[in-house]
Amino acid sequence: MFCNQCEQTAKGGCTEIGVCGKNKDVAALQDLLTYALRGLCHLTVAGRSVEINDADINRFSLQAIFSTLTNVNFDPTRLETLIRKTVEKREILKSKITSAGGNTSFDDPATTFQPAKDIAGLVEQGEKIGLPIDWDRDEDVKSLQEITLYGIRGAAAYADHAAILGQEDDAVYASLQKKLTQMTDKSLGLQDWLEIALDTGKTNFRAMELLDAGNTGHFGHPEPSPVSLGHKAGKAILVTGHDIKDLEDLLKQTEGKGINIYTHGEMLPCHAYPELKKYPHLAGHFGTAWQNQQKELPAFPGPVLFTTNCIQKPASSYINNVFTTGLVAWPGTTHVKNGDFGPVIEKALQMPGYTDDKDAGPVWVGYARNTVLQQHPMGSVIDLLVDYLKSKTIRHFFLVGGCDGAKSGRNYYTDFVEKTPDDTAILTLACGKFRFFDRDLGAIGGVPRLLDVGQCNDAYSAMVVANALAEALEVGINDLPLSLILSWYEQKAVAILLTLIHWGFKDIRLGPTMPVFLTPNAHKVLFENFIKPISTPEEDIAACLGS
Repeated sequence: MFCNQCEQTAKGGCTEIGVCGKNKDVAALQDLLTYALRGLCHLTVAGRSVEINDADINRFSLQAIFSTLTNVNFDPTRLETLIRKTVEKREILKSKITSAGGNTSFDDPATTFQPAKDIAGLVEQGEKIGLPIDWDRDEDVKSLQEITLYGIRGAAAYADHAAILGQEDDAVYASLQKKLTQMTDKSLGLQDWLEIALDTGKTNFRAMELLDAGNTGHFGHPEPSPVSLGHKAGKAILVTGHDIKDLEDLLKQTEGKGINIYTHGEMLPCHAYPELKKYPHLAGHFGTAWQNQQKELPAFPGPVLFTTNCIQKPASSYINNVFTTGLVAWPGTTHVKNGDFGPVIEKALQMPGYTDDKDAGPVWVGYARNTVLQQHPMGSVIDLLVDYLKSKTIRHFFLVGGCDGAKSGRNYYTDFVEKTPDDTAILTLACGKFRFFDRDLGAIGGVPRLLDVGQCNDAYSAMVVANALAEALEVGINDLPLSLILSWYEQKAVAILLTLIHWGFKDIRLGPTMPVFLTPNAHKVLFENFIKPISTPEEDIAACLGS
């Protein structure tokens, strides 16, 4: 086993067991699944040249790629199923392409790979293959291939979320599939791989745009809304992860059953969507900043529903109360089938729930692009912000967000936010905000100093706002009084970093550590002038403010 795809990787790469908790067998099966998918993607690319484009295979390829992200699928049996389905679909597609007169002969052995008969054999195959990049290339090319692969995984996650809500673009499928096949193209040099990596960022922007359209089209545009951090007496279910559609389905199925629904982690922004706010039993958000940064999810008096990948792991003592949906699969948990949350509801009715009411105050969410750009009787919010910037009422904006994690060093982000001057404002998104989301930073002229933009995919929303500010001030995005202070953990963060570089954002401060899978030269050609490591909050604030 060797895995270095997340920020918390141990000593340059996990070799015995992942910091995330995956074991050697799971790591080998994930590598083998990626290898099998590379073989399938050669056929999807070839199929398009003879007008064969299988929608089912496109969706499957996204889901299978998504399953290899950190903290998604740790179940060997389900990974085995995905590997075998990948090969089955490859052979079906191969037959169609042959009938259409297309090419089905490739140098890549992944296109003829046959899976072993059992999981033990599959694990052995995966261990021999390893991470399916081109290991014969020089270190710098391999490094850029790695970041491209991790970016593909992140973009696939967002594209899959979007597809669940009916938003698809074949250009996204085609882009991600082609990039997987390019791992074996020895004609591509360092500069080529730099361009491929940045194009992955472009594709990810489109995936996030689709997801934004799916979320706002289905649930309405987020509105500034208070969210209770307390609880109400009564039965309870906790929902964590990212999948908003799962939350909506659970809210529908629990109507009138006397069960309150609480959010955790990246589900906090859901309280701002009009179509979710209408459910009175969407009761609040579980966990303070301290609780959200723990390695294991704290105890809760009801079942916990994990939707898509989460950095939190359920405590072993709590595993019987954990349910998963979609692609999420961990041994010992119960998987929700066909959107039927009946078993989760039954468990909630069996568990004690909360026995008292507790008022822990609110936090505010809902400051996404429409809130900032929409028109009001007294003018648009962006006009107000522009006036504040011109008059120096607001001196600077900091976007502080990204992934959270349990590794030491992330207290930097809490300290950074708390030390920002009173005439600055903070935009935040993704689970990195849970280092400081419950801090009261006050307001500037009626505008809260801490503005929650949303989930990690709402980086799209933040970029739209930044572009609108730049246009209103008639400056470039790098001339805005705006600094990006980001934390990263897993592959969706990699995809967003590539998107920001593709857009040309410079002087991004990244931490807690830089990606270990980037060689010094690959780091230079990709990140130079764009990304730098964090230092101390005081030094970085001073540098951003030019003082």
